[in-house]
Amino acid sequence: MAHITLAELASAITRRQKAGDLTANAAAAALADLHADFASDYSVVEITAGLIAHAAAIAQRHALRAYDAVRLAAALQTNAAYATTGLPSLTLISADLDLNAAAGTEGLRVDNPNTH
Repeated sequence: MAHITLAELASAITRRQKAGDLTANAAAAALADLHADFASDYSVVEITAGLIAHAAAIAQRHALRAYDAVRLAAALQTNAAYATTGLPSLTLISADLDLNAAAGTEGLRVDNPNTH
């Protein structure tokens, strides 16, 4: 996952709290879990010139927003690295329908948390 994903997820949780979908306690717990998981459980992809070039191509191919294209490029890079080690392919978790469609077209499994 790209470093930018931490900001995207923190924003999504906070916006859900502001909208009344999450209590303050639930949002605080989710944010704490996010920070802990980000520090220990996720493969973080550095933002490099090569990743940005890949993201630009993805943005053009799928008409994605810039950060979504960066997230997808990072996920594809991580998935390619997993394939060389025999690890199972990753699943992109996103509630963004355009990003999910692009990820599926690019060959990633997708899980939309809004569907369950």
